[in-house]
Amino acid sequence: MHYRSIDDLNRTIQTSVGLLPRDIDLVVGIPRSGLLAANLISLALNLPLADLDGFLEGRILSAGSTRRRTGFDRAADAFERVLIVDDSILSGAAMREAQEKVARAGQTHRCLFCTVYGPEEDVVDVDIIMERVPRPRVFQWNFMNHKVLERACLDIDGVLCCDPTHDENDDGPSYTSFLANARPLMVPGRRVAHLVTSRLERYRPETEAWLAARGIEYGKLWMLDVPTAAERRRRGAHGAFKAQVYASVDAQLFVESEERQAIEIARLSGKPVLSIESHTVIQPDAHLEHAERLRRRTARLRERMSSERHGWRRVIKRVLHRILGRKRTESLLLSKRRMRSL
Repeated sequence: MHYRSIDDLNRTIQTSVGLLPRDIDLVVGIPRSGLLAANLISLALNLPLADLDGFLEGRILSAGSTRRRTGFDRAADAFERVLIVDDSILSGAAMREAQEKVARAGQTHRCLFCTVYGPEEDVVDVDIIMERVPRPRVFQWNFMNHKVLERACLDIDGVLCCDPTHDENDDGPSYTSFLANARPLMVPGRRVAHLVTSRLERYRPETEAWLAARGIEYGKLWMLDVPTAAERRRRGAHGAFKAQVYASVDAQLFVESEERQAIEIARLSGKPVLSIESHTVIQPDAHLEHAERLRRRTARLRERMSSERHGWRRVIKRVLHRILGRKRTESLLLSKRRMRSL
């Protein structure tokens, strides 16, 4: 599974804009996701921005109050070199449609076509592909509409809706109210294979009612069958329960809200997990990498603390030299070391 976050998208653009032709004077985005990429490119190059239909109708987007250059106030037909951008190409259908629109408008002569992410093979004739990403691939800005959901497990709290606050999470009336009125976060545009939550089984009716009210379609709802939230906390069953379900079903991705649980689910299930907290895909051996990062961080902190201690010792020693003189200072420090050794 090849995943790209919005941070990845921005990094790819920032490292690639220097390769674009210098005579580009307008950036145009193909709706809808292409507008995200086009906006980042236009900001990086400090150029005007337009959406594809607006450009073909002779309009560009307002530049805002901070940009007063004359280049931002021109009519759309005054630009000489136009970069038309999409975020990605898979089959090439969207890019071909855009190229046909541009050709029908008689604008092909001044347009270059660019995609940030393209497949390994060429599926359509474009001028610039910033990065080639193998299949299967999923992007942060559209994964809730991706067909991967049809073979995925999704957490509920922190993914489909907000987590309960401390006061709401009382396993009583406040929690029941939360279940009925939880604010949606990401509503999937496709049917989800499995919803896997550490909510208690006794809250199934409230959970099913909330899902139905939001039009969320799913195959099966898995809930933790323990009597109370206190018992769930005692067992520490959150990640283990989700991993058990994930390992037992034919799913290729688990979407989890918390990084710590994502690492645990990946380790226990042996399958990849998308962490919403960091927007990275956690692989089954990620706990080893995580432990190594913690070890290195601890070592750096110890080294810095040791360096700071030795630094202060050097400063104190220089001050004592000035006040007492070198011989008396060395004698004093020697006596102190002897006392420590007793």
